[in-house]
Amino acid sequence: MKGGMLLNFRLFSKVIYAFLILMLIICGGTIGFMVVEGWSLLDSFFMTIITISTVGFNEVNELSPNGQLFTSFLIITSFGTFAYAVSAITSYLVGGEYRSYFKEYKTVKEADKLQNHVIICGYGRVGKQAVAQLDAHRDSFIILENDEEIITDFSNKDKLFLSGDATQDEILIKAGIKRAKALITTLPSDSDNLFVVLTAREINPTLKIISRASKSTSVKKLKIAGADNVIMPDSLGGAHMASLVATPDVIEFLDHISIQGSAQVNLESIAFSELPDDLKNKSIAELNAYQLTGCTIIGFKTPAGEYVINPSPETHIIPHSKLFVLGAPEQIEVLNQVLGVK
Repeated sequence: MKGGMLLNFRLFSKVIYAFLILMLIICGGTIGFMVVEGWSLLDSFFMTIITISTVGFNEVNELSPNGQLFTSFLIITSFGTFAYAVSAITSYLVGGEYRSYFKEYKTVKEADKLQNHVIICGYGRVGKQAVAQLDAHRDSFIILENDEEIITDFSNKDKLFLSGDATQDEILIKAGIKRAKALITTLPSDSDNLFVVLTAREINPTLKIISRASKSTSVKKLKIAGADNVIMPDSLGGAHMASLVATPDVIEFLDHISIQGSAQVNLESIAFSELPDDLKNKSIAELNAYQLTGCTIIGFKTPAGEYVINPSPETHIIPHSKLFVLGAPEQIEVLNQVLGVK
């Protein structure tokens, strides 16, 4: 089903329920006065309104004993329900709940248009870092978050997000998981991440899935569940700090290499599928990358997934392989133009 067809009903179900109760009371009272007193439709409707609203107007006509009993019954049964119905409808309109409904409707419609995007589950500390990186690369993405405090704080930011539990199939389908190229789950609980990975892999077998893990014992389980990569942020942070002591110059240099396109140097990958047809299956020497742009090809990924550092000029770019290129941002831009990379 389309994401718009799966629109969450919770935002306006309360007001619909209240409206139905209100209509039931009005219809019941109107029909009752018509049957008991034999009044016209207009008189019966007016009498019902002034009775349940307790405005204190005089009766439309003099009531018979049966009419008095019916009116008493109508007041007793409608007093609380009428107040609830009016309060619910007023809260929905004045409190701005309808705006939340239309905002979610708009988000779902925008999510329906996404193609080859990234789904980020969780907008905590790690999730925010993932968003910043994807934003810097201008990749399209959508964020799934279940924490109401985070949603309230995040509602005014210019990002596409859905409120809901990422472990639920419905929310992932709303986010366009069948059309997505990757999913990043950064939930604080390893069990929740495991469930997201299992669900996502079942819905989209070709999806690239990257998961966060808090415990080392969870890494193997997440990979078995279907995660392509498992990251332990705390472990990476500690290893990075230790490396700054052991090999400070090397680490600082690597920190200076940016993949965001905003620093002095830049590191990017070029896949075989991104190359124009006349450059596919050529050797690195035939690409003549350095002479053309000043960039340096520093790595090569084989179709089998093996990485080659500083590949030889005779290395051929074959299907399912990748090149890793180092250079200044303007050099990378020229390289993309020369190679026709989209």
